This record gives sequence, C-alpha cells and structure tokens, in this order.
Amino acid sequence: MKTEGERAALSYRWLVFGLLACGYILVFFHRLSTNVVALDMMADLQISGSLVGLLASGYFYPYAFMQLPSGLLADFFGPRRTVTFSFILAGGASILLGAVTSVGWAIAARVLVGVGVSMLFVATLKILTNWFKPAEFSRVTGLLVALGGVGVLIAATPLAYLSSRIGWRGSFIAIGVATLLVAALIWSFVRDTPQDKGFPPLETAVAAADGGCRSGGCLAGIGTVISSRAFWPLAIWFFFTCGVFFSFAGLWGAPYLMQVYGMTKMEAGRVMDLLAYGIIIGSPLLSLASERFRSRKVILVFSSLLLLLLTVPLAFFPELLSRTLLYPLVFLLSLSGSSVVAVAFTMTKELFPAELAGTAVGLVNLFPFLGGALMQPLVGYLLQTRVAAGADFAAAYGGAFQIFFAAALISLTASVLLRESFGGKGRAGPE
Repeated sequence: MKTEGERAALSYRWLVFGLLACGYILVFFHRLSTNVVALDMMADLQISGSLVGLLASGYFYPYAFMQLPSGLLADFFGPRRTVTFSFILAGGASILLGAVTSVGWAIAARVLVGVGVSMLFVATLKILTNWFKPAEFSRVTGLLVALGGVGVLIAATPLAYLSSRIGWRGSFIAIGVATLLVAALIWSFVRDTPQDKGFPPLETAVAAADGGCRSGGCLAGIGTVISSRAFWPLAIWFFFTCGVFFSFAGLWGAPYLMQVYGMTKMEAGRVMDLLAYGIIIGSPLLSLASERFRSRKVILVFSSLLLLLLTVPLAFFPELLSRTLLYPLVFLLSLSGSSVVAVAFTMTKELFPAELAGTAVGLVNLFPFLGGALMQPLVGYLLQTRVAAGADFAAAYGGAFQIFFAAALISLTASVLLRESFGGKGRAGPE
C-alpha cells in the first residue's frame, strides 16, 4: 500500500521528466538548426561552404569533449544545478549567434551553444535514476530519446517557416529565449531526488556505473575500456555512421534539396521532417527488433548496409532520385544513421561490466560528434572546390557526397567486426 507521499512523488516525477524532455528536445533542435538556414547564413555573413561547415561543426567539438566532464560536473555541483546553468549558457549563446555580424563571433557563439547543451543528457539520466524504478528506467530513457525526434522536427519545417518570417537571426534569438525559459522551469520545478522535494525516497536504480570515478578509478577505467578490442569497432562505427547523418541532417541536406531540386525553404523543410519521423518511429522499433532477433549485431550490420545503399544514388546516380523518392530516402537515412544508435548504446553497455559501462558509454559518445564535426566542413570544402571548378550543383553535391559512400563503407566493415553482446555474449575486459 503506497503512502500519500509516495503517490505524490509518482505523479510529480512526470513533471520532472517532462521538463527535462523539453530540454532534450532543444538539444536536438540546436544540433540540427543550421540545416534549413545554411544558405541564409552564407549569404548574410558572406561566407563559403567551408566556413559555414566550420560554423555548424562548432557545436560538435565541445559537445564531444564535454561528455566525460559533464558527468563529473553533475556529480560535483548536482545535476539540476548543472543543467540549469548550462542551459543559461546555451540560451545566451543562441541569442548571441542571432546578433553577431562576423563569422568569428558566430563560430564562438555556436561553440558556446555546444558546451551548454552538452551537459543535459548525462545529468538527466542521473536525475531519472532517482525518480524511476529499475524496471521502468529503460522504457523512460527510450521515451526520452524518441522525444528528441521532436527537436529534429522543429528544426525542419517550423524553423523554415519561422526564418522566412523573422529571418535566421530572429529565429536563433527566439530559440535562445525559449532555452532560457526551459532553464528557469528546470530550476523552479526539477529536483535531483524525491527527498529534495519533501517526498519519501522511491525504490530506484541509482547505478554505480560511475562509482569508479568517484573513488579515483577514472583513469584506470578509461584505460581498460580503450584497451579492449570490443571498443574500437564500436567507436569507428559511431564516428562514420553519425558523421554521415549529422553532415546531411545537420547542414547539407536542405541546401542540397534547394540547390539541386529547386525546392523552396519550406519544401525542403517538409522533406527534412522525415528525419524526425525516422527517429521517433525507428528508435523503439529497432530496439524491439534487436530483442526479437536476439542480436544487436545483426541490426547494426543491416542498418549499415542500408546506409551504404542509400549513399549510392546520392553520390553517383542523383538522376535516379525524383522528388517523390527523396521522402523515403530521407526517412531511411534517419533510420540507418540515427535511430539505430539506441541499439548501439545498448550494445556498448552490454559489452562492458557494470562498473565500466558508464565510462564506456561516455567514451564511445565522443565519436558520433567528432564524426559530425569533421564531416560537415569536409563536405563544404569538397562542394566549394567543385563549384569553383565549374561543376553544376548536381555534380558538385554528387562529388562531395562521395565522402558519405566511403564513410558508410567503413561503417559497414566496422559493424561486421563488432562482437555480439545480446545476453552477455562478448563481454569485454582488459586485453
């Protein structure tokens, strides 16, 4: 029989979850927000494809390198305080991005946005472990990741519409204000534990995966993870798979649709909406499929093969892609380049013992964002050189997108080399 305090805590935790989920939606929005406004930014700031690629990638470098420190900061300052002040930084930086007139300041603002939003995910998981039971936790985190797809959706057609009304600058200022509002709501209503709100403690699954760090074992744990042969195929897979996705979805997809197919910003936004549907639908479906087939590796190999096949028409046969076919292509690209990472993170946790799982996830989570950070400006450079050499947009994008084909081929090779983790198979240790 639950007490009145326990019932109140069970209800209040959904407010906690909802506000943190709003923050996670904004994380995804900021990540992909340069896509539909890339051409506007290039024209306004008078910058080349290489520079707009560098500007967009300014989000990814700090996001990658803050994954491990964000956990330590959440431990030291508390996750609620960490999320609040990091979102204040992100909101202020987004407003700055909308106000600057030079590319140098724009890159600096984008970097600060990346630093700010990088701290939410780890801190959110720490809070949710205190509010949800062990049997509930995986479902809650799955719901959180699926809701991230809403941020992808907002960064497509809604952002295209907003920027057509108030400009890209006004759009970033508006989303900066929204980020500050979410920071204020998290500070006002979210608490690290039920006890902080005056509720009795719930039966929860406060994991000790980072306990090694608190007891001084961080460096030893990092060394064990990176010396394992199970780690590097995963890291390489994340780098190249997510590099393709973040480059297309986060920057070059909408310009490609507008310059090659003559779409308006709104039309391109509607095609890019399929990225969000791929994440929202695909994340739970692929996780369920990995359970049904009792194999994580099979799902990753299949998705990597699908990604490779999707890059073939983009890179070599653009004439095969009608406007109608672009919709399923973008949906499947989201499925094979983003939704599948839920299975990959599950594999990461299963491949390492519990005391190393948090460290392994933190380390492997560096690589998706490093891939995006490097591939966005690389595609911009290749595109710029081909246009300068006299190629039309279709040929220029096709040549630049050949890097997607090469990356997908490496990703497929890495997936074949992965260890199966389902049911504790392939559990790694020091080697």
